[in-house]
Amino acid sequence: MLFRKIAAGIILASLLLLSACAAPKGSIVMLENPNGTGFTMNFNQYNGKNKCELSLADGDVLQVEVARDSGKIALTVSGKNGSEPYTGNDLESGIFTIAVSETDEYVFRINGRDATGKVIVKNLGSEN
Repeated sequence: MLFRKIAAGIILASLLLLSACAAPKGSIVMLENPNGTGFTMNFNQYNGKNKCELSLADGDVLQVEVARDSGKIALTVSGKNGSEPYTGNDLESGIFTIAVSETDEYVFRINGRDATGKVIVKNLGSEN
């Protein structure tokens, strides 16, 4: 009987230790603009994947500002109808634009590996 209690205790302790090792590390805070024209993602030693969505029209131009302090950040922008106007791995700090060629609901998938910094996406409107 004592052996079973000790064995159960060891198993329980092992499970808790293993689950603690697999716990997500870091944090991400996502804030959408009140008018729905963009969002900001702030990272702190973030490891994981997340997404945000924006409705965009044909000809809209997005400004993307990356401020990477450390780690790796990847970003993919894809429309629900199949278009993929942007894919970037290991983003560096800087500002760039993305033009979309069809009206759709776009998904912004962000991946971080020990990522600290922020990504700001703003819809600048139509280039037409």
